[in-house]
Amino acid sequence: LLVNSSSLISFQYNSIPYNKTNQSIMATAVRTGETFNERSKGKDVRTSNIIAAKAVANAVRTSLGPRGMDKLMELSNGEVLISNDGATILSKMNVLHPAAKMLVELSQSQDIEAGDGTTTVVVIAGALLEACGTLLSKGVHPVAIASSFMKAADKATEILEGVARPVNLDDREMLISSVNTCLSSKVVSQNTDILAPIAVDS
Repeated sequence: LLVNSSSLISFQYNSIPYNKTNQSIMATAVRTGETFNERSKGKDVRTSNIIAAKAVANAVRTSLGPRGMDKLMELSNGEVLISNDGATILSKMNVLHPAAKMLVELSQSQDIEAGDGTTTVVVIAGALLEACGTLLSKGVHPVAIASSFMKAADKATEILEGVARPVNLDDREMLISSVNTCLSSKVVSQNTDILAPIAVDS
């Protein structure tokens, strides 16, 4: 999601109805490099936020899971970075949209709290926002959608706690199996038989 100032201006104009007056104002703003400051409608802002968040989620979607692909990125200083870690990829992206920045911060928070699942949280957030767009287009009120998400989160937590199995830190085989699962989507996935016991024993 690399954008420059001119594309950012055009992105902000997408929600403005086309007419001769707006065309003249936009042409002047683009020509002088000024930002168009007219207040957009709430519906347009929500749509803009959803589109920006989906763009970020789609950028990292293909790197998710054991069959996920690595991303090759050229940084601003000319260095080349190869990674499939969501937090790493997003931290190197020049994201300007506020809603897209929230997904970047979400990935960073997940990395700090759990150390894994940085790509998953972004993909799930993008999918939920896409579902929001469908509900909003049907006329469902945003407050009703938000309250329903809160209820769904409580139910999901209840289900996960019901199927969760406690981990015995003295059971070496179970720990190795857990580490193998964590490493299955990493670059070193082919060497899990060697790395997993090392990680457990250390």
